[in-house]
Amino acid sequence: MDSAAMKENYRDEAVGIYLRPITRQDTKFIVAWRNSDAVRSRFIYREPFTEEGHEHWLETMVDTGKAIQMIVCDLATDQPLGSVFVRDVDRKHSKAEYGIFLGEEKARGRGIGTAAAKLMLRFCFVEEQFHRIYLRVLSDNVPAIRSYEKAGFVKEAHLRESVFLDEEYKDVVLMAILDWEWESRQA
Repeated sequence: MDSAAMKENYRDEAVGIYLRPITRQDTKFIVAWRNSDAVRSRFIYREPFTEEGHEHWLETMVDTGKAIQMIVCDLATDQPLGSVFVRDVDRKHSKAEYGIFLGEEKARGRGIGTAAAKLMLRFCFVEEQFHRIYLRVLSDNVPAIRSYEKAGFVKEAHLRESVFLDEEYKDVVLMAILDWEWESRQA
């Protein structure tokens, strides 16, 4: 689906955003956002991002269909605000892992993350015909967990001391939504 069709079909006028496919011209935004403390501190993977590393991600993941990545844009200005994606696309089992980051500070705390998640879920279940979308989130990231729940994700597991970050072990929450759960929320 091209960018114009995405903008028309995957938009939320109430919060003023739309999704569009990522392009190589977005690399500068992705690298800056992922290297910001506000974004990096919420990720399990915290290694510094480089343009070369992101180009490798695009070539080996996005271009091959192992990941689907969209840019969250401001509906009024077309300014990129962040990104939503699914990775580890598993066509045999019809599932993928969801991720999001809002790089622009002005986009946080306004419901944009929840709206972007809902749009990406619709894309995943309608266009890609996935059965299951799941995610991992640090258990202390309460605002993100609330946002995911509003989008329809359900907590499935709490993994105690699962990752070692910031010189301590941290818990991880697994969440998921199934296609029929998403469909029942649309009625």
